[in-house]
Amino acid sequence: AKKMCELLEPDLILLDLYFPDGLGTEILWQVRANRQATDVILITAAKELEPLQESMRGGVFDYILKPVMFPRFQEALERFREYRQKLQTETSLNQQDVDHLLHPYKESKMGEPELPKGIDPLTLKKVRAAFEHPQSDGLSAEDVGDKIGTSRTTARRYLEFLTANGQLTAELVYGTVGRPERRYFTDL
Repeated sequence: AKKMCELLEPDLILLDLYFPDGLGTEILWQVRANRQATDVILITAAKELEPLQESMRGGVFDYILKPVMFPRFQEALERFREYRQKLQTETSLNQQDVDHLLHPYKESKMGEPELPKGIDPLTLKKVRAAFEHPQSDGLSAEDVGDKIGTSRTTARRYLEFLTANGQLTAELVYGTVGRPERRYFTDL
C-alpha cells in the first residue's frame, strides 16, 4: 500500500487502521512526510480515542467507524468532491469559505448579523448559494427568485439584506427601454 501511494499519488485514499503488517496511520504519516497532495478518509472499527486523535493530527479528511452506513460514506465522498472542486476553481478564499471547508457541519456565527424578522436562515443560505458562481453581469431579484424557487419580491428582500450587510453590492443597469434593473454582485 505504501508503494502504491507513492507511485499513483491518488487524490483520495480510503484507509483502514489495522493491516496484518502494520497500521494505517503509518501510511497516513508517510503520505504527509512525502508532502503528497493526497487526502485520507480513515474507515475503521477502532473506537478508541487515541487512533482518532493521531489521525486528526495527521490531517485525515474524515474518520468513519465500521460498520459503514452507506449514507455516511456517500456524504464523506460528496464533501470531498465539493472540497476539491472549491480548491480547484477558486483563486482566493474569504473567512466564510475557509470556515465551510474546515467545519462543513457548523454555520459560522462570526460576524453574522442577527437576522431580522422576515429573514429565514435557510432561505438566506440559498440566496448566498446563488452567488457561488457569480456572473459578470450580476443577478437580478428575478434571477435569484428563479434559482431558489421564491418570488422576485422575496428574493429582493434577502438581496437587500445582504447588500445592507456588505455581502453584496447593487447597481442600477439601464437598458434601452423601460425601467432600470437593479442587479446584485458579489466579490467573494
